[in-house]
Amino acid sequence: MHLAQAILFVVDVPRMQAFYEGVLGLAVAAAEPGFVQLSAGQALLALHAIPPEYAPEVSSPPVEREDQAIKLAFHVDDVDAERARLVEHGVTMRDVKRWSGIAFCDGIDPEGNVFQLTTR
Repeated sequence: MHLAQAILFVVDVPRMQAFYEGVLGLAVAAAEPGFVQLSAGQALLALHAIPPEYAPEVSSPPVEREDQAIKLAFHVDDVDAERARLVEHGVTMRDVKRWSGIAFCDGIDPEGNVFQLTTR
């Protein structure tokens, strides 16, 4: 068994696609209204629209969501360089931490979801 796809339910699919594709650099694998699959290495990241009647309010700038039980982690070779690049794009990023030869850093996407850059 292996992870094939992670689904992130979002309020604004085009805005989130612009972030994950345009800023993080994931490639679109498939798209239709309200649903986009992005290639994330050996798995897909799917962005799935939340029906408007259930959609939470999203602030700008985004506030970290505290109700999320999942954190997406993306492997990068150089966490410091990637963090700096994302900060230049206006992404809220936390400080880089190091543990046992691993570097990692959390960031906040446009809807407040926490994601991580890691060398793990």
